[in-house]
Amino acid sequence: MKIKFYHKTLLHIYTLTPAVATFEVMYAIVDIETTGGHAAANGITEIAVYIHDGNRVTRHFETLVNPLQKIPPYITALTGISNDTVKDAPAFEAIAPVLYELLCNNIFVAHNVNFDYSFINHQLKACGFELYSKKLCTVRLGRKIFPGLPSYSLGNLCRHFDIAINGRHRAGGDALATVKLFEHYLANGGETAIQQMLKKSSGEQWLPLHLDKKDIEQLPTCPGVYYFHNAKHKIIYTGKAVNLKKRVTSHFTHNDPDRKRQNFLRNIHKITYRECATELEAIVLESAEIKKHWPKYNVSQKQPGQRFALYSFEDSRGFIRLAIDRKKKHLPHLYSFNLLHEGMVMLKKMVEEFELNEKLCFLDKTAFTENDLAFLDPPAKYNGKIKKALEALDQQLPTFAVVDDGKNDNEKLCLLIDRGCFWGMGYIPAQQPLQSSHQLKNLLQPYADNDTIRNSIYSFVEQNPEKMIRLI
Repeated sequence: MKIKFYHKTLLHIYTLTPAVATFEVMYAIVDIETTGGHAAANGITEIAVYIHDGNRVTRHFETLVNPLQKIPPYITALTGISNDTVKDAPAFEAIAPVLYELLCNNIFVAHNVNFDYSFINHQLKACGFELYSKKLCTVRLGRKIFPGLPSYSLGNLCRHFDIAINGRHRAGGDALATVKLFEHYLANGGETAIQQMLKKSSGEQWLPLHLDKKDIEQLPTCPGVYYFHNAKHKIIYTGKAVNLKKRVTSHFTHNDPDRKRQNFLRNIHKITYRECATELEAIVLESAEIKKHWPKYNVSQKQPGQRFALYSFEDSRGFIRLAIDRKKKHLPHLYSFNLLHEGMVMLKKMVEEFELNEKLCFLDKTAFTENDLAFLDPPAKYNGKIKKALEALDQQLPTFAVVDDGKNDNEKLCLLIDRGCFWGMGYIPAQQPLQSSHQLKNLLQPYADNDTIRNSIYSFVEQNPEKMIRLI
């Protein structure tokens, strides 16, 4: 028996055909139209659901939806759905109970399933319903059953298999085309692939659309740094892990509806990685790689590098002068700071402790005159105070190596702190004696210093003092 529900304000009729109660697997094949690309700030304008038992469609639900927000012109141009089209349609809240009943005990099927699922689940949650359906993506399913096709978009797949779409970019037309495509998959041995994809361990239900499952399977369980690449192979995110496979997998197990999250997942096409011997090496490498590649979706470590430095020079009168200035790329400096205030505080302490002249250190910006010379020591004596101050600074800026386990018994991981700053790291022979920083600089790869790396190394040394070796 087919039952039709009419609503005087609906522009489309939606129908329900009751199915005989069964314990067999049922598929809810879904398509939606929306006001934008992410669920957190956009609404659904149209939805169609076909319940399929693996042989035929048993129920059908379709309606326009008033998203309770303006529909952008570009969406109207694509779908033909305007603000006028949906003004008398029901809000999502009105259809939520019927929709939940259709979806809750069935396998949620869609072309790029995570997009449709994120919208519907977000809207259902707002109405007090929790959806925990298994998901099946017909894009990923198509790649398994018909590998090597030039495109797996719905339009291109339907053209390839000669499936007509009546009403492209409308929920009903695209959902019915997905039904026909799904039936074509089933007719070509798709049942086995479907069963494999629905296993909890498969990952197919939560992986990003464009990411090959093999990229996850080939990840090791050791520490390391991983890279997410976009369609043009550009690195868009870099992360570190104690367990590479576990950490990468954790990125995809929550389908958050916000725009940044959805755009991030859509842009992941490939994963590469570099194995590390320890978590400390991974922390250092991650920070260095973020500074090197500046990935789009890394935020926390994309602050500018150290911007100020302490310099010394001898003026025309023979006095050695100290100054804090913006860091110069090719000019040797005595110490560096992220903040000007940090450098000025340190310089003021040096002036007070070693009785230096504020004008000769640019702490007093008034002009230096001949009268000031009367209150100064001769250059040789004054410069001696400067040298003592810099020697004291050197003592506060330690030089040491951190030695930890390598990837095998024949090597050790070594990180070098030179005068308080991170210099570089690498692997050295297990029996290599360590005496001087100059010796290590010939063995290690140099890296740019930054706060994250330096603080991580100092924290590690504090917890593992036996792994620090002081150097000359």
